[in-house]
Amino acid sequence: MEQATSDRDDRNASLYALIASASGTLPANELVQRALQAMRSHLGMDVAYVSEFEGNRSIFRVVDAPGLEQVVKPGDSLSLDDVYCRHILEGRLPQLMADTADEPLAVATPITRAIPVGKHVSVPIRMPDGSVYGMFCCLGFTADRSLRERDLQMLKVFADLVAFEIGRDFAVAKAAREKEQRIRSVIENKEMSTLYQPIWRLENPQPIGFECLTRFSAAPRRPPDEWFTEAAKVGLGAPLEIAAARLGLSALDRLPPDAYVAVNFSPQTILSADLPAMLHDMPTDRIVFEITEHAHVGDYDCLLRALQPFRERGIRVAVDDAGSGYATLHHILQIRPDLIKLDVALTRHIDLDPVRKALAAALVAFARDAGSRIIAEGVETASELSTLRGIGIEKAQGYFLGRPMPIDEAAKLGEQQSSADASRVA
Repeated sequence: MEQATSDRDDRNASLYALIASASGTLPANELVQRALQAMRSHLGMDVAYVSEFEGNRSIFRVVDAPGLEQVVKPGDSLSLDDVYCRHILEGRLPQLMADTADEPLAVATPITRAIPVGKHVSVPIRMPDGSVYGMFCCLGFTADRSLRERDLQMLKVFADLVAFEIGRDFAVAKAAREKEQRIRSVIENKEMSTLYQPIWRLENPQPIGFECLTRFSAAPRRPPDEWFTEAAKVGLGAPLEIAAARLGLSALDRLPPDAYVAVNFSPQTILSADLPAMLHDMPTDRIVFEITEHAHVGDYDCLLRALQPFRERGIRVAVDDAGSGYATLHHILQIRPDLIKLDVALTRHIDLDPVRKALAAALVAFARDAGSRIIAEGVETASELSTLRGIGIEKAQGYFLGRPMPIDEAAKLGEQQSSADASRVA
């Protein structure tokens, strides 16, 4: 017994080294697995596991029991009435049992005979709020009277490490659930609205289309792109984008019949099986899909196949932010859009910067040869507009031409333009 104790003491330093080196550098589940393996080997046990309490069940979440998968494996569960956990938590059984035969209550517990259990060391895993997650447990088939208090203290150190990792995972999972609930609430409660920014034909100025811009009324108050980014992170990007597009397109009949409406979609939403159903009864010849500027496309062939049925129904495709970087130019070459929207960083101060003007002119020429049309975004001054017209740009949008507006104002703008056109004809 003295030799066994001495050997175990000699391994303590290496166990502490494991804690110091692994904590914070490994995925939580892998760290827990290593901790179980280390403690099982250190204590000369046959099985080690971390359990979680759910109702009246003890569920084995992580297990180290080489060659004994028939005894216990992750996902297995037992009633708390059949194991030691509740008795240990309530003080009826000790956390360390060198020989379960010394404890009448342990002898009477069903698990002792079922496995069988000859030795057992187990401590609760407590979360930061003090609640008990489950147990960190090691057991062996035969008794071992060399087990002592120092071994129990070592197990408690590892249980604290596991509690920290599980707590951190819990916090991440909780944050993800809160984000998901927030996005679902926005969708279900329609906590968003649409503003419409006019897109103008510059010759005989006339609004030929409106871009839908979503605004959110839910808390927290933040820019729309942060809502869509959060939705994508929790797997709800497509549902939120479709809900926003449905809301924006619902006002199509209030806009001039010859004006289109542009809605922003990520490639993932275009691939969504829910998108065709949303567009089922829509006048698709009046709809433009804008491929969002930060969209990553993993498979252009797949995206093009998904776009083809929409294009066959008359939907046009636009690519945002041309001139902002290689990725967007790659979008243009692969997607062959009907419309190319110049990035605001390119149009801003174009009247003062010959390099911006030269790049924009090159894109105009490219679009003409490729069968696309250019729309300049972010036009804010008369001088910028004049310069853009001078290099051949025929369509534009921006605060100088018209700010995003509610549907009532957009409809009124359309009515005014229709009246002006009628007057010219008369």
